Amino acid sequence: MSRVVPYGDLSSCTLIVDGIYESALDCQLSGERINKLLPGSGNMGEGRIAGRGQDRNWVVLYTKEHDLDCPDTLDPSTGLFTYYGDNKRPGRELHDTQMGGNALLRHAFDRVHADQHPRVGVPPFFVFRKHPTEHGARSVQFRGLAVPGFPGLSATEDLLGIWKSAEGQRFQNYRAHFTILDVPVVEGLWLDDLAAGGSMTEHAPHAWREWLTKGHYLPLTAEPTTTIRSVAQQTVDSKLEADILAAVWGHFNATPHAFEAFAARIYQMTDTRVVVDEITRGVVDGGRDAVGRYSLGLMSDPVHAEFSLEAKCYRLSVVGEGSPVTVGVKDVARLISRIRHRQFGVLVTTSVVSKQAYEEVREDRHPIIFISGRDIAEILIKKGYNSRSRVESLLNNEFGNSGGKDG
Repeated sequence: MSRVVPYGDLSSCTLIVDGIYESALDCQLSGERINKLLPGSGNMGEGRIAGRGQDRNWVVLYTKEHDLDCPDTLDPSTGLFTYYGDNKRPGRELHDTQMGGNALLRHAFDRVHADQHPRVGVPPFFVFRKHPTEHGARSVQFRGLAVPGFPGLSATEDLLGIWKSAEGQRFQNYRAHFTILDVPVVEGLWLDDLAAGGSMTEHAPHAWREWLTKGHYLPLTAEPTTTIRSVAQQTVDSKLEADILAAVWGHFNATPHAFEAFAARIYQMTDTRVVVDEITRGVVDGGRDAVGRYSLGLMSDPVHAEFSLEAKCYRLSVVGEGSPVTVGVKDVARLISRIRHRQFGVLVTTSVVSKQAYEEVREDRHPIIFISGRDIAEILIKKGYNSRSRVESLLNNEFGNSGGKDG
């Protein structure tokens, strides 16, 4: 479990990765914790800048991770943190924001790729996320020390201006890629140095020194201890996700064969290198609802790994309406039997994969990708289909009116 530091405990000023720092119980802004840990950061906003002019002491990136239009994400296995800027209202220029967050992002990434003295003047970025507890609704969790850019990403890839829409109006925002550095603990002595205007002191973490002086990224990577997700982890856990998945189920439940093309589209949404070659006909599919390729290597000279996809439009898990129809061992065995040498399988379901089926696949090392009902909802939200009406519009426009009934 993560370490929880009570609000009144100010004896330690260190920042511990994934440590939870509780706010005051009264929910007032004065009891917000980030400004106590990093004085001068302020207590409002998603991008909080300490320091004046171009010389910044540090920047706090505060993420709620549930923004429907701009969902920040952290991949613990690689250390890649994707952050969206602070222009989230139509009618404003990309850099014309109240807190100046997007202008700071532009400056920081420009300095990373500068021809002369690269990275000089780039402040450290401290990533926190909202993490309410029973003792403090404004409690936060420290996610790590971040720097702009990521290994392998070029100057045209790590900071992108993208268009979004809200209530029919468009706005432009930044999508920035950061690396969480391998710094498990940020010592208070370095925080004091930063407050005094110095980042390259004797107390600076090794990973920060390597990046600032040499441009070497030393990411904090964390391999998962298990690859078997429980039924609960595959089940939607918010009203929005439940509404979106219900829209999908309601569209296809009367004609499950029509779900196959949608399932293939969902898998395509996960990676631009996925190519779907054919949606097979139900009478001759041989256990495969779709077939395709995944491109590896150079785009100009790719190597392809072929896959077979199977779609299962099974009854959802709805509170108070009985248990879901789970994907079982027989369902998975059917897909495994169709996978040839050097191929992999993809199973997409509106429901969940049973514990036994999941365990057998992982323990026997079968190359099967599982996409459950919760995954479907999360993929759609990430791609901008972040309301039931938007999902229904996608289904009706691209997959026809199947005439299914909700539930």
